[in-house]
Amino acid sequence: MAELVYRPVIGAAKTLFKAWDLKIDCKGSENIPRSGGAVLVSNHISYLDFIFDGLAALPQKRLVRFMAKESVFRHKISGPLMRGMKHIPVDRKQGETAYAHALDSLRSGEIIGVFPEATISQSFTLKQFKSGAARLAQEAGVPLIPMALWGTQRLWTKGHPRNFKRSHIPITIRVGEPVEAPKDQYAGAITRRLREACQELLEAAQRAYPVRPKGPDDTWWMPAHLGGTAPTPAEVKAAEAG
Repeated sequence: MAELVYRPVIGAAKTLFKAWDLKIDCKGSENIPRSGGAVLVSNHISYLDFIFDGLAALPQKRLVRFMAKESVFRHKISGPLMRGMKHIPVDRKQGETAYAHALDSLRSGEIIGVFPEATISQSFTLKQFKSGAARLAQEAGVPLIPMALWGTQRLWTKGHPRNFKRSHIPITIRVGEPVEAPKDQYAGAITRRLREACQELLEAAQRAYPVRPKGPDDTWWMPAHLGGTAPTPAEVKAAEAG
């Protein structure tokens, strides 16, 4: 029954992408398994990232069930859609419930989507990864699939207005080779390897990105270390603490 909701939503998203004239460059989808469970792990720079992560799995004819904060499921519009697509609500006070739900889904052969940074990175660099994705993969006996997005922050991100105009924004998606999660290894070590893989993919996506800021007023979406005016990780941390 869930796919009665999921597939029309995919169709609607593709229609919107066409209306916005997005230039989507996706490479590496063949690294997503055609069958069986897997944990898809991505950087997080936009409110729309889960849509583009899911898009990368479509060439393999797979649908991704994302772990998302519980408040999204309470919204009158997004809530019924999220539940209908069998995504997984995460209540940070009761994280074990979401973990058990995700584990059951993996064992039944589903792909679970996880953002291990847990929140949008306002510096557009990789934050530290939480170890939940690695622990899920270990316990379920499935691979981790690293991926990276670039350009999605230009559509809608934290602290900036939405840009849903027909503005020809490029979106670059890179999916990497599976990272194994042996049960006899420390989850922290697997998480470090996973983060390194995502970092390499992010840098590859940034190198492949076809445009640069148009001028001084358009540098907000570039990280500071690449010459942009996005806040540094230290500045973000100081603002959150202050």
